[in-house]
Amino acid sequence: MADLNIIRIKNAVFYAYHGAGEEEQNLGGKFEVDIDMYCDLLPAAETDSLKKTVDYEKVYAYVSSVVHSKKNYLIEALAHTIARGIIREFFNVEMVTIRIRKPHPPVKGVVDHVEVELTEKR
Repeated sequence: MADLNIIRIKNAVFYAYHGAGEEEQNLGGKFEVDIDMYCDLLPAAETDSLKKTVDYEKVYAYVSSVVHSKKNYLIEALAHTIARGIIREFFNVEMVTIRIRKPHPPVKGVVDHVEVELTEKR
């Protein structure tokens, strides 16, 4: 297998309705998503062809559709759905790591954010 390189989408921000609490499900909140896609970038680098790489515009559109399509109680479930879908839909992604942050989560205390990181391999 060729060496794997990384294409990253950093801090894609969405307003959505995920969370275990009724208030989160009804009022919604901000979610920040990082996507690290591990793939062989040499064919794209040598040919300068979009067809030989991961089209990050399409990845962003896919992630946006997942984030907005249904409510999840857990950001773990949301990360899993996104990761599995990227592996399924983007043939040249060998491994993907998804990080989802929920800023200012509803906890009794001061917290900047809660973050889940999930990795899926082909």
